[in-house]
Amino acid sequence: MTDLSSLAQPGAMLAVRVTPRASRDRVVLEEGQIRIHVTCVPEDGKANKAVVALLAKALGVAKTRLTLLRGATSRDKLFRLD
Repeated sequence: MTDLSSLAQPGAMLAVRVTPRASRDRVVLEEGQIRIHVTCVPEDGKANKAVVALLAKALGVAKTRLTLLRGATSRDKLFRLD
């Protein structure tokens, strides 16, 4: 998994691109963009919960510090780190 702890600044805005139904869970940094691949299906918020868990682990912070600002039903999401 990619270590994103250098981005873990309070108030930081994190734009991510999500790929649901991937073969495995992983976080990659491609060309300056955070891409998160999750095995969950995008229904009933399951994929969003998996994305929050993976992003928090990559950042080295608690899941409760991440707030989804935009993109609850989209592949492109914007998170704020509190």
